[in-house]
Amino acid sequence: MYQFFVDPSQILLDQKKVIITGDDVNHIKNVLRMKIGEEFNVSNGIDGKEYRCSVEELGDDQILCTLRFIKEDGVELPVKVTLFQGLPKADKMELIIQKAVELGVAEVVPVACKRCIVKLDAKKEKSKLARWQGIAEAAAKQSKRGFIPQVREVMSYKEAIAYAKDMECKLIPYEMAEDMSHTREVLGGIKPEDRVAIFIGPEGGFEEEEIQAALTEGIEPITLGKRILRTETAGFTVLSWLVYLLEK
Repeated sequence: MYQFFVDPSQILLDQKKVIITGDDVNHIKNVLRMKIGEEFNVSNGIDGKEYRCSVEELGDDQILCTLRFIKEDGVELPVKVTLFQGLPKADKMELIIQKAVELGVAEVVPVACKRCIVKLDAKKEKSKLARWQGIAEAAAKQSKRGFIPQVREVMSYKEAIAYAKDMECKLIPYEMAEDMSHTREVLGGIKPEDRVAIFIGPEGGFEEEEIQAALTEGIEPITLGKRILRTETAGFTVLSWLVYLLEK
């Protein structure tokens, strides 16, 4: 079942209609070649609900659909997760964003850490952010998310810690952290509707002073096991654990 995102104003509840506009018109008509009566899902990106509709009229610049039913229980995690990802080399960030969105992350914050090899100037950052946001949107559609997670502007490590200050649960995987029983205890204490911050270092990990700065701000060190994971694997591991522990 295909998924599209629309503005809330395009869902006409009183008329039981949905109006599709923009680039999705061409995609539905000329790429997917949908016919009258074919069904797909839409989301308004706000309430997490799934609106099932079917094609009623195929116009030149819009598609009119019949709203069939609304699925109230969405697909979002019961917690809001922000992934603070140290900028990795090459195109790893694209994979990280794609899979993090599939696993339920609410937002991704690229972080410029001391050991980051990648340095983005203003021009490169603007184009990268546009591409990264496009990847997040495509992943949200593919995984039937209720909204499109936001990829924030690149932050310094200090800015990232400040951004996470008021979040209820803040985690930083660290090879010197206590054993797995402590990790289980920390993750087991996360409650529905908590805001969860996950800090992942770049290749080479965090500098010791970055770890100390995190501990000073109450960010909890956890272990991911006895093996050393790549930067593109570490965040997925924590997100997968949260899916297992919190989804019903």
